[in-house]
Amino acid sequence: MASWNSLPLEVVYQVLGWIAFVSWSISFYPQVFLNYRRKSVVGLNFDFLVLNLTKHSSYLIYNTSLFFSSFIQRQYRQKYGSGEMIPVAANDVAFSIHAVILTAFTIVQVFIYERGSQKVSKIAWLITVAVWAFAAVCFFIALPKQSWLWCISMFK
Repeated sequence: MASWNSLPLEVVYQVLGWIAFVSWSISFYPQVFLNYRRKSVVGLNFDFLVLNLTKHSSYLIYNTSLFFSSFIQRQYRQKYGSGEMIPVAANDVAFSIHAVILTAFTIVQVFIYERGSQKVSKIAWLITVAVWAFAAVCFFIALPKQSWLWCISMFK
């Protein structure tokens, strides 16, 4: 991340970012604990879980690629200017990882606990397959020119 011109502004940015991380992360736990306590996922919307895993996985790809890849960071700075801050902070990466893990954990609960006759709808599967097919097409379009910034921008 590029340097801020103001230390107080950077501190506020970091503090608010980590407060957002904690706030959003806490929201995953009541459902996990309820499922565990009841040993049941009856009433849980499975479409939501599948679509949420897709959403958080794509957000994870975007955040980790932009945060950790110096190659993609160079592409970003070439496109937006060398003084521009990378728009992903450590708390964004931490939240993405946490969200994918907790959503996947909740999906595991679907397989081990009572679920009744619930299942994922065909529409949710269709949307999920379409999103990942689109991501694969973008990957193969980006591959020859190594346009990784363009490719990961499809994930945000």
